[in-house]
Amino acid sequence: MTQASRRKIAVLVKGYPRLSETFIAQELRGLEQAGLDLVIVSLRHPTDRKRHPVHDEIEAPVQYLPEYLHQALFRVVRGLITSARKPGFGAAFKGFLSDLRRDFTRNRVRRFGQAAVLVAEWPEGADWMHAHFIHTPASVARYASRIAGVPWTVSAHAKDIWTSPDWELAQKLQDARWTVTCTRTGHDHLRQLAGDRAEAVHLSYHGLNLQRFPHVDRPASAHDGRDPDAPVTILSVGRAVPKKGYDVLLQALAQLPPDLHWRFVHAGDGPQRAKLQQQAETLGLGDRITWLGPVSQSEVLEQYRKADLFALACRITADGDRDGLPNVLVEAASQGVACLSTAISGIPEFFTDGENGLLVPPEDAPALAGALEQAITDPQLRQTLGAAAEDRVRKTLDYHTSIRQLVDLFDTEWNTTP
Repeated sequence: MTQASRRKIAVLVKGYPRLSETFIAQELRGLEQAGLDLVIVSLRHPTDRKRHPVHDEIEAPVQYLPEYLHQALFRVVRGLITSARKPGFGAAFKGFLSDLRRDFTRNRVRRFGQAAVLVAEWPEGADWMHAHFIHTPASVARYASRIAGVPWTVSAHAKDIWTSPDWELAQKLQDARWTVTCTRTGHDHLRQLAGDRAEAVHLSYHGLNLQRFPHVDRPASAHDGRDPDAPVTILSVGRAVPKKGYDVLLQALAQLPPDLHWRFVHAGDGPQRAKLQQQAETLGLGDRITWLGPVSQSEVLEQYRKADLFALACRITADGDRDGLPNVLVEAASQGVACLSTAISGIPEFFTDGENGLLVPPEDAPALAGALEQAITDPQLRQTLGAAAEDRVRKTLDYHTSIRQLVDLFDTEWNTTP
């Protein structure tokens, strides 16, 4: 039994459960299996209509903070009264006012109010907080930590790093006991902002639960786009949001030779889905595309195994939002599917162009179309790239490694914390 098993962690997440955050659910279950006692504190109620199987395996209870303060005035007032009696409230409120001057938004007020409610409704037995995402959940954890004197740590991922102001990231990196992030690019950026606490920023790739994504013997595909009765199946899994670059991918598909036979399958929901469907119709692609909508992990696995090629045209948006190393790319690779994506963020940390995947510049529809045509017409290339990517996943991205790294970080910290 590890030292970690004698401590209870309140894990703060933005929303729970969420289909798009399988990696968080996978980590929570892995930490439970490693002996940690968890309680999940969610800032939002769920909005997804489906759940992944792993959500039903997680044993931790879930507490929901008020998503909008005006809808839970009694809880908020009680939280503020309770928090005001704590020795750290004055310092926390002073810090909040300083933050508010730099970020005069309702969200800032909401974060402090949620922190007060968390302190007043503190999970019984918890003596540590770990926030998933260094933006909103970490803000709530930081304020609650100051009020209640409970230490906290944080996992930073992608959007939360690149859309947060540097001043706020620097504050959180100073206050958190340690920070872990999942790509080398994010790790290097956070270490620069951490100053004298750079050594408290750790790199840990998410990895994949390979038991949920076992090896499958893929029959050699002869699909090369010439037979209209055997089109090449191109799959993409992801939310319909700007950073996924689906508009660029549709433009690239429209630029493929008209006599090339393919079909595109998209799995996922998101605010831009209707707009993308309209774009596909305008480009004359409607009869070649299947929009599956939100799907469970088991349904996604089935789609990976049917696909000839996986494509994701990631980009950096105007506000800095971007993916890190998208988990769907790793999942697809685990099934031996050849992957085509863009050379941004953590994607080149795993994929090498022409070796275990195909990478093109972001926002470049002609380059993406050229890579698509190359992959569609060359089944041997797809097989070679897919096999190489799967081999790397199974050798380097088993999620048990990241779970051990997290448990070691908790153990080290707790062995030196009274």
